[in-house]
Amino acid sequence: MVTLTPKATLKVKDLLAQKNRDDLALRIYVSAGGCRGFNYGMAWDSAAEDDTVFEQGGVRVLVDPMSAAYLDGAEVDFAEALMGGGFTITNPNATSTCGCGQSFQSKDGAGAAHACSCGH
Repeated sequence: MVTLTPKATLKVKDLLAQKNRDDLALRIYVSAGGCRGFNYGMAWDSAAEDDTVFEQGGVRVLVDPMSAAYLDGAEVDFAEALMGGGFTITNPNATSTCGCGQSFQSKDGAGAAHACSCGH
């Protein structure tokens, strides 16, 4: 499924501790849109009945069935940077990505491309 690097795990734990909510988990998903057809997304959420739920390094992760097909084997990392930084996803199912890395096209060519909100 999806793996989180140690840096991503620590950052997620830190962000969740700031929320002071033990009932939430990290949802990782894809949605239609972006300049390549799909966008990556992350949110705090509770598990739905059909979610894949797993724990990694003390972080509960949720993935819905549609997203699971596009995220299988993906790795989530976190990078600090002088001008921002943030989470990145390396996805073996993506054949092309947007310059900002938030949008991708899948191997099967699914998804319709839209104007990119990141300026690329």
